[in-house]
Amino acid sequence: MATPRNTICLWYDKDAEAAARFYASVFPDSAVQAVFHAPADFPGGKAGDVLTVQFTVAGIPCIGLNGGPVFPQSEAFSFQIATDSQEETDRYWNAIIDNGGQASDCGWCKDRWGLSWQITPRVLTEALAAGGDEAQRAFAAMMTMQKIDVAAIEAARHG
Repeated sequence: MATPRNTICLWYDKDAEAAARFYASVFPDSAVQAVFHAPADFPGGKAGDVLTVQFTVAGIPCIGLNGGPVFPQSEAFSFQIATDSQEETDRYWNAIIDNGGQASDCGWCKDRWGLSWQITPRVLTEALAAGGDEAQRAFAAMMTMQKIDVAAIEAARHG
């Protein structure tokens, strides 16, 4: 398999493989392609430890780097996953939260490794794109939520 020209590199303390396998189990069009072990000792580990993991998340090529605790994840980077229903929204949100993650506001959550996710129903994106009063009502409703409630967004959208 050829390496993509542009790949997102995600820094993990030491659990890149576990994270990649979790993402592959939750999101469609996701897989772990390869696990590479360090050929020698490095600042975050020893020869033979998992150094990098090549994987995809919802079709996006990624490399997980076990670089140690020096650079923790932050909300400055997130994956935004578009969903088509409340059931799909619940499935992804609950998978992240129930696996040691943490809920936040407006459809955001963090997985157990500190990576941020936006689980975003398309109905919300469409309401915001509509502009005007419709967008204002949907935005006001979203601001009261953690996990997005599709029915509440639809009700707000239509006044």
